[in-house]
Amino acid sequence: MLKFTLHDQPEICTNRLLLRKQTAQDAVALFQLRTNPEVMRYIDRPQPAAIADSEKVIRTINENFHKGMNVIWALTLKDHPDQMIGNLGYWRIDLDNHRAELGYMLHPDYWRNGIISEALAAVIDFGFNTLNLHSICANINPGNEASRKLLMKHGFIKEAYFREDYYFEGKFLDSEIYGLLRH
Repeated sequence: MLKFTLHDQPEICTNRLLLRKQTAQDAVALFQLRTNPEVMRYIDRPQPAAIADSEKVIRTINENFHKGMNVIWALTLKDHPDQMIGNLGYWRIDLDNHRAELGYMLHPDYWRNGIISEALAAVIDFGFNTLNLHSICANINPGNEASRKLLMKHGFIKEAYFREDYYFEGKFLDSEIYGLLRH
């Protein structure tokens, strides 16, 4: 079994970005992301009713980090490290199988600038070289062409297409699974 040895969530810096631990101060930004119809178009999760719901999500994320269950960063620009513009990371870490599930979201004001791609490259590197993962997967809504292209750009391949495997808001939805193996 893979061992989770991180005691504190490390920061990751790229050319333009700082990926850092999410804090209670990010709750308003997270609430705005999770209630934005453009952001949530292909993210089939319930929307928060209040900022307190986003505060709870952040607390749970940080508690689960200390249990070795996830590593999820606030995505910020280096010039504005206190302003969360998105988040990304490993939402589920499967230590038994050396595998983690990747997820991400970004405020629409920053779309089509290569921000998620830049952050994703760093997070993939972290997953393989720091966490020692064997594989990384991503579960996307089949209608999300931008996410599909992003994953394929970073070497992910389609592993599965599940028909009506996810029930959300009264409908059965399809899922596409992409995977990347450690080289």
